[in-house]
Amino acid sequence: MTDYIIVGAGPAGCVLANRLSEDPANSVLLLEAGGKDWHPYIHMPAGFAKMTKGIASWGWSTVPQKHMKDRVFWYTQAKVVGGGSSINAQIYTRGNARDYDAWEKEEGLTGWGYRDVLPYFKRAENNQRYANDFHGDQGPLGVSNPISPLPICEAYFRAGQEMGIPFNPDFNGASQEGVGYYQLTQKDARRSSASVAYLKPIRARKNLTVRTDVLVTRIVVEKGRAIGVEVVDRPAGGKTILRAEREVIVSSGAIGSPKLLMQSGIGPADHLKSVGVTPVHDLPGVGSNMQDHLDLFVIAECTGDHTYDNYAKLHRTAWAGLQYLLLKKGPVASSLFETGGFWYADPTAASPDIQFHLGLGSGIEAGVEKLNNPGVTLNSAFLRPRSRGTVRLNSGDPADHPLIDPNYWSDPYDRAMSIKGLRLAREIMRQKALAPYVLREVLPGPSLASDDELFDYACRSSKTDHHPVGTCRMGHDDMAVVTPDLRLRGIEALRVCDASVMPRVPSSNTNAPTIMVGEKGADLILGREPLPPAVFSGNRAA
Repeated sequence: MTDYIIVGAGPAGCVLANRLSEDPANSVLLLEAGGKDWHPYIHMPAGFAKMTKGIASWGWSTVPQKHMKDRVFWYTQAKVVGGGSSINAQIYTRGNARDYDAWEKEEGLTGWGYRDVLPYFKRAENNQRYANDFHGDQGPLGVSNPISPLPICEAYFRAGQEMGIPFNPDFNGASQEGVGYYQLTQKDARRSSASVAYLKPIRARKNLTVRTDVLVTRIVVEKGRAIGVEVVDRPAGGKTILRAEREVIVSSGAIGSPKLLMQSGIGPADHLKSVGVTPVHDLPGVGSNMQDHLDLFVIAECTGDHTYDNYAKLHRTAWAGLQYLLLKKGPVASSLFETGGFWYADPTAASPDIQFHLGLGSGIEAGVEKLNNPGVTLNSAFLRPRSRGTVRLNSGDPADHPLIDPNYWSDPYDRAMSIKGLRLAREIMRQKALAPYVLREVLPGPSLASDDELFDYACRSSKTDHHPVGTCRMGHDDMAVVTPDLRLRGIEALRVCDASVMPRVPSSNTNAPTIMVGEKGADLILGREPLPPAVFSGNRAA
């Protein structure tokens, strides 16, 4: 018997394991279906490019997207300690202050406004550059600036300014809009995942047990209370029930958490019956409200050796490895997408609705036809989609893959804004400042100009930004899955704490917001007083 069972060692799960076990009186069991974060690609920043191809992931795909010509998207979801923080591009962005204020004012989530959540972002942070109203430098999570930027990055900043987009030294500070360097979850030229930051330093705690390669098949509910979980230990395959004295906390991500709840009979009853699962608690919102960022990109051929493409050659790969090992510099120390920005597709938007990522290579994730020279990529993503999708069970078998349906572009507004974002990216790449570096546009290609042509291109080439949220959302209405203190509605001693509880996707990457949810969730679970709301001596973030 243990006090708390946490299901899923992703970003929020690692935070919870650390914070709940700070008190020696609390016994904590952290269960992870994936393995340990031993693979060297995980810890080398540039290893990210390999991770989206299937290392340490579940190998899932979406259902055909009916608003995108039935395109099926590869949908990488982490299967490793640290979760997405172990395989992502390490970009540290929090979203816009108005995102969280909307959670509070429009969704009724008291205590989740920007001034309330900022102290939790700061508590997590060990920022290598900033210690001010917006940043902390005493937390476990390493946050730093890029180590080895290339000259093309500075040209990109000038190109943005030629279009009227200002340079911004800190996207998480007083203002989000502009172009600049992203801060990264790195420390000493290594990835600072939630596993490295929150678990590694405390693995010796006697009241914390971390078990990997353990598949949780269901939450065990008796008389309206979660009393434990049923697990399958691999490779043996035997089923065991593990009991929790206080609470079971589901922290398996925006896909894994609703999947586990539904496997346990918690979810929309009609759907559960249709796949052979006996309903335990009819909760219609489980697996609904899925949101994600869709990524459209421009790839250009460079005039010369301005990015990292040529490091794929054997002798340069060897040199890059030595440079990293001896000097902690060079391409291996790069996240490859460490430059970007935030701007507007909709000029009436109150805050930036497009995010850019400058990729220092051609088709780093997606692949592209061979170029004569190295290439460069500029990704664009519409940040506040109106489309809503679902996660559903494919069958009653816990080992079966889920039916993931982001329902991209079901709202025509998302399609229109995404294409505007792609046009902005093309325009940036055509600016005078980038002329010494950019020879020609390869994708979409100059012959594609109309919205219909760009729509066809997007259906062929776009990809997920790996930012799913919302499938167990906080709220007060009948479709809400958890209350604002993360308790599952209708079942005692059961909470959800991860990106699935976010009612709306933040206007940014989602790793930092998920860690914040873990930090705040720990205080809620322990019954602590919330951290005092932030007070600004300077400008308010917007």
